[in-house]
Amino acid sequence: MGNRVWLIVLVCLLAACARTQPAQPIINEAPPIASVDVVKATPQTITLAPGESGDALVRLQITNGYHVNANPPSQPYLKPTEIEIPPAQGISVEFITYPDPLVRTFAFSETPLKVYEGETDLKVRLKADKSATPGARNLSAKLRVQACDDKVCYAPGALDLIVPVNVK
Repeated sequence: MGNRVWLIVLVCLLAACARTQPAQPIINEAPPIASVDVVKATPQTITLAPGESGDALVRLQITNGYHVNANPPSQPYLKPTEIEIPPAQGISVEFITYPDPLVRTFAFSETPLKVYEGETDLKVRLKADKSATPGARNLSAKLRVQACDDKVCYAPGALDLIVPVNVK
């Protein structure tokens, strides 16, 4: 009989120790989309003579299935694709030409929207000062984008870029 009591006590102890944590639900949630992860920007090298102007191209590659808002955007609440290059090292921006947009209809908008998809180029007209000294320069630039898919737009973001300029 003593063995039975010990066996019952042992079973109760094992049962108390074997308590398991409640099962946690498995959440299969995709990480949020970052606008800057949808767009790749590649500035092309430009060569200018002192006092000369020329177009620096910035090629945008937008991941398939996404788009970015055109500049200007179709609605005031949408953030445009926009590049900013502050003047530096004897080089300044004269003006920027944004590409002609595509017009698309999406589930989240009652009206068609102007967007960029796939590959497209921004043209930045740069001017070298007459006093610019010969040599290579790397101009800092910021590209602001807001990526969207066919259902929703994501938080805007900014890419830091380097625009290579040679002064001959």
